[in-house]
Parts: sequence; structure tokens; C-alpha cells
Amino acid sequence: MSYQPPPPAPGYYGAPPPDHPQATTVLILGILSLVLCQFLGPVAWVMGRRARDEIDGSQGAIGGRGLVNAGYICGIVATCLLILGLLFLVLGIVVGLVGSSGN
Repeated sequence: MSYQPPPPAPGYYGAPPPDHPQATTVLILGILSLVLCQFLGPVAWVMGRRARDEIDGSQGAIGGRGLVNAGYICGIVATCLLILGLLFLVLGIVVGLVGSSGN
């Protein structure tokens, strides 16, 4: 019997694709929309959707889908919180006006 080297390890076939140019921007906007200003939520949502579609359309030539997804989801959550906050504000104003007109 002659010596046969083990087969090569599966997996690595070159450098990973570069991240989408807006991947980090979408992530930062998404985080900021949750922490500081919910008005950035729709921006992160729209930019994230567009970047995610471009990544999917590149057929593996562009990476960074995880960063974009995180910012996209944060943007959706912040937008929902913004809408809920505005609804509570309007409800408070309506209740205040109805309550003050009864006196």
C-alpha cells in the first residue's frame, strides 16, 4: 500500500466578496433610529431594502447581507415605534381637547 494524502479541507475557495458600499451606513442608520431618532427608521428601511435587493441581484459578487439585514430590521422596528408614538400623541391631544371642552 502506498501513502495517499488526505483530501483537501472543504470550504475556502478565495477571498469573500466585498461588502455593499452602503452596508455599514444602513446598519448605523438602523441603530441610530432605535437609540436616538426614530425619524431615521424609514430612511434605514428604504436604504436597506434597496441594498438588499442589489446584493441579491449580484449573484454573490457583493456581500454584507447580514449588516444590511440588521439595519433594515432596526429601521422597520423604529418606524413601527414612530407610528405608535405618533398615534399616542394624537390620541393624547384628542383626549385633552375633548376633556377641556367639557368644562
